[in-house]
Amino acid sequence: MQEQILAVQKMQDYIDTHLQDEITMADLSRVSFFSPWYSYRLFQQYTGLTPSAYIRRLRLSKSALYLKNHGLRIADVAFELGFGSVDGYQRAFFREFGCNPSEYVKESIPIILFNPYGVKFREVRKEPVNMENLQCVFIQAIRKPERKVLVKRGIKAEDYFSYCEEVGCDVWNQLINMDSLSGEPVSMWLPELYKKPHTSTYVQGVEVPTDYHGAIPEGFDVILLPETEYLVFQGEPFEEEKYCEAIQAVQKAMDRYDPSIIGYEWDDSSPRIQLEPRGTRGYIELRAVKRKLESPY
Repeated sequence: MQEQILAVQKMQDYIDTHLQDEITMADLSRVSFFSPWYSYRLFQQYTGLTPSAYIRRLRLSKSALYLKNHGLRIADVAFELGFGSVDGYQRAFFREFGCNPSEYVKESIPIILFNPYGVKFREVRKEPVNMENLQCVFIQAIRKPERKVLVKRGIKAEDYFSYCEEVGCDVWNQLINMDSLSGEPVSMWLPELYKKPHTSTYVQGVEVPTDYHGAIPEGFDVILLPETEYLVFQGEPFEEEKYCEAIQAVQKAMDRYDPSIIGYEWDDSSPRIQLEPRGTRGYIELRAVKRKLESPY
């Protein structure tokens, strides 16, 4: 089974790096080291999509990011990503996202992007990790301004795994398409002050300015957070399949750290923040602090 998973992962990697090229089953067969027929069957079995549907959805989601972030013309994006005509591209975009490209750009309509994880990462589970190999953790103090956060709440979730079971992992694909003060979505552990009855501690969302009056996706809430100081804990770069170990290394360092040595104490009235674990930059988590009051004695 491991050989089959790696074969599908190789096909996914090839698609991701050749998305602007014509991709055939012969190409995928060559990188998977299986026949075209068996490669097709394996790909559909492990991803839930045929190779052509997977490639089409990925191209459409990439095109949405190009339109939003690079200001490219619709025609340029269509041909850059291998669509035969502008009309065909616009029809495919509408079928995928429920709006046409021009509406999406002008009105900043929230859409759910197709952002598939590699199949080899699906076998990873949260479990105890041997922490004998210590890692360096970089610590920095920052100040976050007063801001709103558009959040999607769960029911009882206290971490990413239970949140995905309750809400689904596709929430993140919607969030990465939304403008954010910090340039990316966030996950948060909410203090009781910001929780609603019978909702989760762990949530995902995007930070936006206090004067934000844009669209709020269905099922999202808005919370207002005050200006807050945070300590940023950032671990070493890691291999993607070892993300659980990377997360636990940073969290263990946070648990052991005493902020009083730099004049702070923990501020548990503000949310703890988790950024997307990316192997190239290391795992990052933020915990709120406040200036420690000096004793008069």
